[in-house]
Amino acid sequence: MSKLTCLDDKIWFPPPEEAQEDGLLAYGGDLSEERLLLAYRSSIFPWFEDELPWLEESLPLWWHPDPRFVLYPKDLKISKSMRKILEKGQFEFKVNSDFEQVIRSCQKIERKDQDGTWITNSMVEAYSSLHLSGYAFSAEAWLDGKLVGGLYGILLGKVFFGESMFSHASNASKFAFIHWVKLLESKGIELIDCQMHTPHLESLGAAFVTRKKFMELLNQFIPPLK
Repeated sequence: MSKLTCLDDKIWFPPPEEAQEDGLLAYGGDLSEERLLLAYRSSIFPWFEDELPWLEESLPLWWHPDPRFVLYPKDLKISKSMRKILEKGQFEFKVNSDFEQVIRSCQKIERKDQDGTWITNSMVEAYSSLHLSGYAFSAEAWLDGKLVGGLYGILLGKVFFGESMFSHASNASKFAFIHWVKLLESKGIELIDCQMHTPHLESLGAAFVTRKKFMELLNQFIPPLK
């Protein structure tokens, strides 16, 4: 097992191949825009965890799981029941109309098998800053003038890195996700990073790729750093 890296103030990451078996690569550092963009370009993403006894304070944990769960937009699956909902026009789809409300809703939503949230206030601030810089996007489902579902993530080159989603109405998050994937495909986006497996995303067409394949895809679809 490789040694876990503690990051300092310098903007850098160890090679992704040094990640632990569970995908944990490093801890520490900050959530600055420069570091976050380097992380995503390097196939790494941040997460917080309160149940690590060796971690004395709440620091970012940086992950690079193998395999990676991804969706090619062309492989999107829409069930017959979901097609009926889309045709019904129950929800209204919007992009970036209320990014902060989306990420706050993702932060507060209760999830099965989770006592709390990994979306800390510092992460809300960091991704809100990325939104203002044009990197973070929210895809939203609205019903009767209220936000009832959606997701947010980072868009770099031809890759969208999904971070989290929420739903306050049945099928609202699926509605937003399907419309968002279709929009991304129309804009030439080639890959959606779903990070970790969920039955929900698998039902929509997501599948595993190896770490090596995922990194090859990022090199292909994201312009190199200048």
